[in-house]
Amino acid sequence: MANMGSSLDVLQAALSQVGNVNTGPSGLLKISTPTAFGLNYLMPMLPAMRERYPNLRVEWHLENRQVDIVAEGFDVTVGGGIGRGEGLVAVPLAPAHLIAVASPSYLATHDVPKNPTELVALEGIVIRSSNQGRVRQWTMRNAENQEAVAELRESLIVNDAVGVIQAARLGMGVGLLVVPDALPGLLDGSLVRLLPDWWVDAGKVSLFYSTRNLMPAKSRAFIDFVKEEFARQHYDEKFYGSAASH
Repeated sequence: MANMGSSLDVLQAALSQVGNVNTGPSGLLKISTPTAFGLNYLMPMLPAMRERYPNLRVEWHLENRQVDIVAEGFDVTVGGGIGRGEGLVAVPLAPAHLIAVASPSYLATHDVPKNPTELVALEGIVIRSSNQGRVRQWTMRNAENQEAVAELRESLIVNDAVGVIQAARLGMGVGLLVVPDALPGLLDGSLVRLLPDWWVDAGKVSLFYSTRNLMPAKSRAFIDFVKEEFARQHYDEKFYGSAASH
């Protein structure tokens, strides 16, 4: 009888796997993304992803902080939501290049800088890290591989890129934004790029997941779907600071 019970367990497990193949990935997918990036680029993918994977539910945390993927129970984090623990795998999506932006109204009453070192003469809109409690200083570069420190005066301090976007649009000063966060404002004319030949190379916008357990089907489905959409939209090309001459 024990063998029969064991055989039934194996059969039920096999049938469960067949059901999973037929229905696709299911369950709750918990992800963390920076606010502006998540709203502008990833959330618009949800309708198509839901159509492809109707049994997949999403719990989305929009936040500009480093999260502990394992301790907080996240399946995938994106960009700025990187945990510091070991055992994480990065899946690069596109470059993380920062550019200097301001509103047309602000630039109408201030001298336009010709070099990153001249940014210090303008009001700066900066982000204070929620994890480290400090304002990060950036070094800009150009196509000739020249480098210069982009020192911004801390005229306004916020804790999220959304605050930098809105304050810059309101004419409060100059902010450094990753290209994907700056693009909507550059396209609608509410923001103007300063120093078009200069940008900050901050690495890659990436998806992160933990290797502590086998990757669930729901995580693999999300990662593959996002990679597919990024390739289709050519975001890897659009997010280059050296090419963003808007």
